[in-house]
Amino acid sequence: MAAPSSFVIDVDYEQPAAGAGAACDTRHAWARVPSEPSQDERIALKERIRRLLRERNAVMVSHFYVHPDLQDLAEETGGIVSDSLEMARFGRDHAAQTLVVSGVRFMGETAKILSPEKRVLMPDLDANCSLDLGCPVDEFSAFCDRHPDRTVVVYANTSAAVKARADWLATSSCALDVVSALHAQGRKILWGPDRHLGDYIQRQTGADMVSWNGACIVHDEFKSLELELLKKAHPAAKVLVHPESPADVIALADAVGSTSAILNAAQRMDASEFIVATDTGMLHKLRTLNPGKTFIEAPTAGNGATCKSCAHCPWMAMNGLAELANALETGAGEIHVDPALGLRARVPIDRMLAFTAGLKNGQAPGSLVAGIGAA
Repeated sequence: MAAPSSFVIDVDYEQPAAGAGAACDTRHAWARVPSEPSQDERIALKERIRRLLRERNAVMVSHFYVHPDLQDLAEETGGIVSDSLEMARFGRDHAAQTLVVSGVRFMGETAKILSPEKRVLMPDLDANCSLDLGCPVDEFSAFCDRHPDRTVVVYANTSAAVKARADWLATSSCALDVVSALHAQGRKILWGPDRHLGDYIQRQTGADMVSWNGACIVHDEFKSLELELLKKAHPAAKVLVHPESPADVIALADAVGSTSAILNAAQRMDASEFIVATDTGMLHKLRTLNPGKTFIEAPTAGNGATCKSCAHCPWMAMNGLAELANALETGAGEIHVDPALGLRARVPIDRMLAFTAGLKNGQAPGSLVAGIGAA
């Protein structure tokens, strides 16, 4: 069977200056982006995937940022399209013995950690994340060792090895709650790797925090000056911002939150027009759920740029129908996590899932973190 066609692009990726040595100086990365199939190819690939999902006892788990075809197909076949927190829950709880994770590598690793008995496939194992790439475990562990009095809370966008070094895991949808509860217990926090999200959490909670100096290559590029100009051109529009964005962009927001929170805000707010500062893959679901509303991409560059808004993760773009079908057909793209490492990494993940489930059931945050600090 012929391999899916694709082309390789270079990714401009330079981490910020290390400061106190709390950053990895990663200078270069790349992404292999699939060629867009024709309409006939698309129809045939979807039918092939539907058949393979049935034959393999498999279910699709797709992130909001991947291609609309993969989002729609996941929902059409009984899977889910969601943020990383709900992806983790869904994969763990679903009866299927094979999980097909359309997203980036840390999402596949998390699925495998939570379901070690299941087979976890991804369309392309090279689909990475700048936050993960910029937080290698040896450097991050050394950073943690310099702050032994702090509770280590890491973002989901990290490797299994970094999760294994942490006390707590958090996604953008629960990070504020987790850190607020730990802060209320008098704990000092070491946060990693996204510095913008860490700064936002610190401002909101007042927690004593030190942060790893990482950033998402998509959200880091949103520009407040250009956003202000866009707001003037659309004065009735509400601004929805992901907290991985710079502080001056967050300051212009009408609502700040995770991908799920952005979806909820768009449905809840009394507005017909929105400017959205997150990965443009999110616009498909926003437009599907809100057909009478207009969604505008927030700017990542100035007027002279070739691309006014280029806010799409090149690694998320590596997920394609042909690659997904090939993974199901051949077993390519299978995620493997060392069992011993997986057991250690599962501790902070399970804490996060238990914490968020407890909040949902009305338990007090303090009761969910009391007596729990270091892993």
